[in-house]
Amino acid sequence: MTMADFPEPASLSRSKDAQQSSQSSHSIPGSSSTSTYASAGNPLVINTHNIRRPHHQQSPSSEIIAPTPRRHLLESNASHSWLHTPPLSPVSSRGISPTSTRATSPHSHLTRGTNGQQSFGSIMELSAPKLTIVKVAHTSESGMGRRWIRWSHKRGMRSSLIALIFLACVFLKLSLGLGSYSGENTPPMYGDYEAQRHWMEITIHIPIHQWYKYDLQYWGLDYPPLTAYVSWICGIAAHSINPTWVALDSSRGIETASSKLFMRASVVVFDALICVPALLLFSRTWFSTRSQRTQDLAFLLLMLHPALLLVDFGHFQYNSIMLGLTIMAMNFFATGQDLLGAVSFVLSLGFKQMALYYAPAIGSYLVAKCVLLGPANGGRLFVHLALTTVATFMLLFLPWIPPFSASPLLILDPIYRIFPFARGLFEDKVANFWCASNVVMKWKKWADQEILVKAAAVLTLLGFLPSVIVVGKAAWDLKVWNEPAATKVVESNGESEPEGSSSHTQILPLLPYALLNSSMSFFLFSFQVHEKTILLPLMPLMLLFSGATSDSEVYSWGALGSNVAVFSMWPLLKKDGLALSYFSLTLLWNRLIGHDPIKLIYTAFPFNSYVHLFSAGVYAAVISLHLLELIVAPPARYPDLFPVLNVLISTPVFVCLWLWSIKCCVQVSWAITGPLAFGEAENEHSKRSSTTLSDVNERRFSFVAKSDRTRAASLGHARGKRVRRSSTHSATGSATSTAIPPSSSVFRGNAGSNFVEERVRAYPE
Repeated sequence: MTMADFPEPASLSRSKDAQQSSQSSHSIPGSSSTSTYASAGNPLVINTHNIRRPHHQQSPSSEIIAPTPRRHLLESNASHSWLHTPPLSPVSSRGISPTSTRATSPHSHLTRGTNGQQSFGSIMELSAPKLTIVKVAHTSESGMGRRWIRWSHKRGMRSSLIALIFLACVFLKLSLGLGSYSGENTPPMYGDYEAQRHWMEITIHIPIHQWYKYDLQYWGLDYPPLTAYVSWICGIAAHSINPTWVALDSSRGIETASSKLFMRASVVVFDALICVPALLLFSRTWFSTRSQRTQDLAFLLLMLHPALLLVDFGHFQYNSIMLGLTIMAMNFFATGQDLLGAVSFVLSLGFKQMALYYAPAIGSYLVAKCVLLGPANGGRLFVHLALTTVATFMLLFLPWIPPFSASPLLILDPIYRIFPFARGLFEDKVANFWCASNVVMKWKKWADQEILVKAAAVLTLLGFLPSVIVVGKAAWDLKVWNEPAATKVVESNGESEPEGSSSHTQILPLLPYALLNSSMSFFLFSFQVHEKTILLPLMPLMLLFSGATSDSEVYSWGALGSNVAVFSMWPLLKKDGLALSYFSLTLLWNRLIGHDPIKLIYTAFPFNSYVHLFSAGVYAAVISLHLLELIVAPPARYPDLFPVLNVLISTPVFVCLWLWSIKCCVQVSWAITGPLAFGEAENEHSKRSSTTLSDVNERRFSFVAKSDRTRAASLGHARGKRVRRSSTHSATGSATSTAIPPSSSVFRGNAGSNFVEERVRAYPE
């Protein structure tokens, strides 16, 4: 070890001459001249000019003057000047380890997980033509959920935190069950609660081939067979406890305390069996390269989202089963188990036909993966997926298919009930294109039903077509089966894997945005939409949001979309007597994520982004409508005035989310495929002749090699978040700017695919 390994120590001389003592002052590096130390291919710039060397003078005392090692200065400003790292991470309050190269190596995100495979979320680091000097913008973590997760981890509760979150959510769900529900004390039809209970008595008392024919005027079964099978299981359990709860016909409208407890408990149980494991696996799979705090926070936010809580555990439905099966399919796709993912998605379709909202995205992803793998591997995968899908559907509809049914025409009974085109374009006021434009156009008067069905189909197709095209084009651009090499090299620790053996594909990051685009297209433009179906586009949006940082675009759109989605269901929730639950859960959610709509309104100007200004205007309109509804009664001529105003406020937000999903799909596709090939970039660099350090860094990171197009990063990974660097301070207090690694300008990978262009803000001196 040499003296160069230590910072210059302050003189400890006890000489009586004060001037001599002051001349031995301590100094640290901090001037213009630099020396370069290469760490993993990324130069670490260290300022070495005017470093004062020690004057070896005889000390009058017998003390041994020992310099302080650098590792002991991690809490001081000197360490930050040596390490070129911010004093504290604004996310975790921990500085980067001085022995880690992850902060300086542009290839550090190519590390593999514990299973030896790359993280599935793929991002591409874009070029940074100039080094940008920024200062640290320290922000306080106002989110109650993040603070609670950190508090729990610091107190040794890490292993039991998931169980605590689960128990707290179960308690909240049961507490919501103490309130009102759909159709309570409203004969003769009651509501969705009675429909679900009535299906239980049908399935245990009526032959299976009559399920979709029995008394269709009183809540006839109109969901796919898996819903009927779940109702059959619940009916058997209810009949074993108390047969009067599901007595055929005579139990209609039953509202005893014990029957309500059973019904509420059935939703909680199925949610715990299907949706909760899917969310937990999602947080562990899609955030595998993130810290456990981030994984636990994502799980907490997904578990406590107010929209699903209000609909399933307040209004009363079983949407968590359908959504849980779809999320489980995404988890299987992320781990390369495509056949299991196909089975899970078919089961989701078999539970509720609304899962068709996701079908274009899921189908385009699987077909694109087959194209990506090539004629041999891709063709084999396509055949297996087709056989698996058909077999799963046949198992679901087996009782209505010969030889298990008397006639092949019996299959038409469930199909006719599942697709109710006879109900009309829409029933209630829904925040979609048809209801919003109906204020002016009056569609039911201008066109007959057949034309409206075709128009809805065409608009829906045009709505999700961009994401399908983008996914297909990305797979075609990334295909390797026309190349002479039989294998594709996976850049990680110098290892390679055969083509098709990877657990994921490069196009996987497109899946969440494609799901958002597809489901939002169906919600906005399709035929016969209910206000509760906003849960379907909300699901991929919340998956993206759960891993977003508070300064990201996904966070802004996710917070706005979540609050407006809950607001769009306000007329339904108010009718069900869930006003208190609506306001309390909305406030709790915004407090958990650290989002303050009120503050956003009065800080609208000056705005830092257009989504900030747009959100402020929307929140102002939402609050104004709630206050107006509280103090003013609607006129007798327009009894639906407030629901219509709700639609007119919510629909533009959903349209913007739909357009934003298309933009993100294009950005993700461009980020995955890459703008330049390796050879083109090398030719570009060879033309430059400057040899200064900044120009070397510029040339080094101004291109992206073709082999580096798909860099590993998890869903919502903060590796692409805004990079902050602080100024280094000399002993005299003068500030000298630190060189920022050019890789700080990237496409951010959020929720496996949140690729939004990174903007590095320059703060003036």
